Amino acid sequence: MMWVGIYAALAVCVVFFSIKLANYVDLIDKKTDLSGAFIGGVILAAVTSLPELFTSISAVLFVKQPDLVIGNILGSNLFNMCIFGGAALIAAKSLCKSTIGNSHFKTTVITFIMFAIMTLPVVFKKDFEFAGISVYSIILLVLYACSIKFMAGDSAESEGEDTSDLTLKQIIIRFIIMAVLLVTASIFITIATDHLTEEFNLGKTVGGALFLGVATSLPELTSSIALIRKGNFNACAGNVMGSGVFNFCIISIADFLYRGGSVYISNDKSSSYLNIFGLVSTAAVGAVLLMKKGKKDAENAGLKLFYRLCGLSILGCYAAFLILSN
Repeated sequence: MMWVGIYAALAVCVVFFSIKLANYVDLIDKKTDLSGAFIGGVILAAVTSLPELFTSISAVLFVKQPDLVIGNILGSNLFNMCIFGGAALIAAKSLCKSTIGNSHFKTTVITFIMFAIMTLPVVFKKDFEFAGISVYSIILLVLYACSIKFMAGDSAESEGEDTSDLTLKQIIIRFIIMAVLLVTASIFITIATDHLTEEFNLGKTVGGALFLGVATSLPELTSSIALIRKGNFNACAGNVMGSGVFNFCIISIADFLYRGGSVYISNDKSSSYLNIFGLVSTAAVGAVLLMKKGKKDAENAGLKLFYRLCGLSILGCYAAFLILSN
């Protein structure tokens, strides 16, 4: 049970560092002319996805468990959808009054395509390579580049006023320090997860989805909660969806580094569940963002009910995955 305590302590550290990062990102959003969608979807998303990056690299280089990578990434993405689903369910009123950039819907469409691509190696049980590189990896990287272009061109305004006495330089330095600490905690979480999957006799994909997927999604969860409390749904949506597309790129990176075969080929049925529920959850998020599309809505009982039903369906997908995987 020692590893349970270590895992819990590392998770607490991840939560603390993530809250700090969210606060600094909100300040950067207010102090610069950068798109809020770009700040949330690229800058914050990349930082809060650093745990997924370093835990996945550790999984293929140190513990030699590629199934942990798939479970970690797909599990993290499904959990990230739950973050947005929970926000839509609980804070539907605030969601109606918020402005969310048009680019987030496009990013959601890209995320749906990425989940669809991940089902192909599961169905065909075969990887396709070009010059020694998986075709799946190349496609995922191209799609991520497209999502960055969409978010960089978004013109949605930041929410709230700047009340901080810190300069932009001071904020950036603090942001970098918190990011480094977050990465350090993430590397050790991978080691703890490998021990926990053996201790509880779990499959590597399930263990990755539960322990790594949840722990490495804590940055998105805590930073999103902090942003929602500040009324910055735009950066929150960018964080969640941007993290999702960035996470798929991590699979590509892991595939480049792993020399024991293809990380895309897995015999664990949990991978299929993650893909199926990921597709359904992404479609539900897309439905919410399609209704928003860069505009503020008047408080409307029908809209609030719609947002809550979409949120409930997303949470239901995660619950169904947990039930079917046991």
